[in-house]
Amino acid sequence: MIETDLHKCVLCPNECGADRYIRAGKCLATDKITVARADLHFFEEPCVSGKNGSGTVFFSGCSMSCVFCQNHSISARLKGRDVTVCGLAEIFEDLEGRGAHNINLVTPTHYAVQIIEALKLRKPSVPVIYNTSGYEKREVITLLKDYIDVYLTDFKYALSATAKELSGRFDYPATAAAAVREMIDTKGVPVYDSDGMIRSGVIIRHLVVPSYIADSIKVLELIAERFKDKALISIMSQYTPLKELNLPDKINRPLTPLEYKIVIKKARELNLDGYIQELDSSGTAYIPEF
Repeated sequence: MIETDLHKCVLCPNECGADRYIRAGKCLATDKITVARADLHFFEEPCVSGKNGSGTVFFSGCSMSCVFCQNHSISARLKGRDVTVCGLAEIFEDLEGRGAHNINLVTPTHYAVQIIEALKLRKPSVPVIYNTSGYEKREVITLLKDYIDVYLTDFKYALSATAKELSGRFDYPATAAAAVREMIDTKGVPVYDSDGMIRSGVIIRHLVVPSYIADSIKVLELIAERFKDKALISIMSQYTPLKELNLPDKINRPLTPLEYKIVIKKARELNLDGYIQELDSSGTAYIPEF
């Protein structure tokens, strides 16, 4: 059983042990829930956004340190406003009242305890989606099983060296693989309603990063070997090199058509079921205003 006391926080794989009532953890979060944006969002997968939009709650802070993060203003700079558990429950209610197909919790890991408390107060009638980097502990996924309906999880890297270089987390591949296994064991294969909207299950996202195509190929092979036909895959081309991040030269450029074509060709060879984002999805237009 995982320890959920924020006085010595071990919710994420960093296990920094911070007393979050006194100081921020490695995720930069304290005991306060910081929300950067709560609104209907239309740029998720079709089975998530639908025609009405996904009721998306963007949380500030992050358990990872991705050098290319397009949401760095909230992940690293903590832009947002503090809300109470009751306030978070009210946000869920408001989004559902506005017609959201689901409640979509973005970067929620470090607030898992408070999210559970909010869902105890107000469990939406629409599915609750846990939208995560994939850097999760299996015990937390188990803890969430009665509260979360859909996992929308990244699988960023299959190679530890890449994970260390780009996100500062050497253990990411093994950690994410174990977490996805727990997600699938908990939720089963994807289930949809009569309109094609996802009701339960797992969607695995992979963002293709320029110059790291070999790693993307390894990710697809790993998914095919371990999770094929048990989860949807969503291959994403929206990598956007923001000037303010001072990125290394090899990733300080957009993805090329050839790079993306190589990755898509591999996905089709492996007969992976899911979504392929259009190459022109890169750009700041897809970054929400926080």
